[in-house]
Amino acid sequence: MGKNLITGGLGFLGSRVAKRLLDDGEEVVLFDIATKSRFIKDIEEDKRLKIVQGDMRNFAQVIEAVKDNDIDCIYHLGALLANEAEASPQTAYEVNVNGTYHVLEAARLFKVSCVIFPSTISTYGPGIPDVVNEDVVQYPNNMYGVTKVIGERLGEYYYHRYGVNFRCVRFPAIVGPERTTGLSSYTSVMILEPAMGRVYRTYVDESVRCPFIYKNDAVNALVSLRYADEACLKRRVYNIEVISCTAGEEAAAVKKYLPEAKIEFHPDKKAVEILNAWAKDVDGTRAFQEWGFRLQYGLEETIKSVIDEVRKGNITG
Repeated sequence: MGKNLITGGLGFLGSRVAKRLLDDGEEVVLFDIATKSRFIKDIEEDKRLKIVQGDMRNFAQVIEAVKDNDIDCIYHLGALLANEAEASPQTAYEVNVNGTYHVLEAARLFKVSCVIFPSTISTYGPGIPDVVNEDVVQYPNNMYGVTKVIGERLGEYYYHRYGVNFRCVRFPAIVGPERTTGLSSYTSVMILEPAMGRVYRTYVDESVRCPFIYKNDAVNALVSLRYADEACLKRRVYNIEVISCTAGEEAAAVKKYLPEAKIEFHPDKKAVEILNAWAKDVDGTRAFQEWGFRLQYGLEETIKSVIDEVRKGNITG
């Protein structure tokens, strides 16, 4: 099987993609600025797993990781997320934009077969339709979204100019008990904290609608897109099916399974403003038609899965 490089591999999503690839019999190289992570406890002893410390801002380190490990596919997941990007726009540009350029250039130089890139629905800005598809123009009002739009355009350029097999999914929030940071993390923590018997005081109001998917569906989206038939793909960037509900609706669904849950709303004006500018719902028709992606976890299945993980102690975060 192929050898995969996962940038940001010691993070929440990178570690879960690594687990899936190892389960599928593939070799994995995790490229990250860190060398240790609580997220990889369940896979760190696997002999097919290698950790390479490196910084995506350092082109030589990216080149070395790809060349020395004979990489076949790159899952480019490393990035500063929304809160970090707003706090340090310069660093976000260096990591998210320059880092993506370095990955694409390495893929070109060493003829990597595929580059998989997660983008975000926060690339859409204010004034968009309630339901967005791939044709809606992107005018993000947050630094994270800005850097991801640039990443999408760079990937498309490398595909058309150099033939780099760039494939991209625009993700909503990703839910799992490990996901406790980031602007959209309330979608996870709203389940996690009550499941652990604690009061959750969230920074959004009940009307905020932030689409999300369960982590297993996010992993499946990336891996299934990597193996999708090129002849069926009519674009390089895809929206996918999501769960769309308000924070109030999610809280009510959590209380269905945890009747004693205490969830309090203490809105932060800036956080609500940014989240309200994001897409409210997503049209994933093209992903389904062109490579067969559908969600396996709806709202209730997601809530039950997170609660089950907490009760079983299967929390890597």
